[in-house]
Amino acid sequence: MRARIENDVIFLHHEDLPTFKKGGSVVRNSYFWALRSIAGKAGRYGDWEYESEVWLALARMLLSFAESGYLGVRETQLEFPQSQDIPHVLRDMSTWE
Repeated sequence: MRARIENDVIFLHHEDLPTFKKGGSVVRNSYFWALRSIAGKAGRYGDWEYESEVWLALARMLLSFAESGYLGVRETQLEFPQSQDIPHVLRDMSTWE
């Protein structure tokens, strides 16, 4: 998922976010609600925002869903711009674009 950091807030690109589908995959819907539950802002058509206070929870959540084997790497890994430093707490679940 494409990500960027501005003022200690991570923004996840809205086109890369999981979607909720009634009657859809339990894992994907759980992933959607888990990510949404810790987001500071999670609008329907905008980027989701995560304050630095929840970055550890975000990293653990991404790792947990990645290890489940039901979701692909691109769905559970944060992709930051080359010019941006990746915070230590997110390094296990992040890469550069």
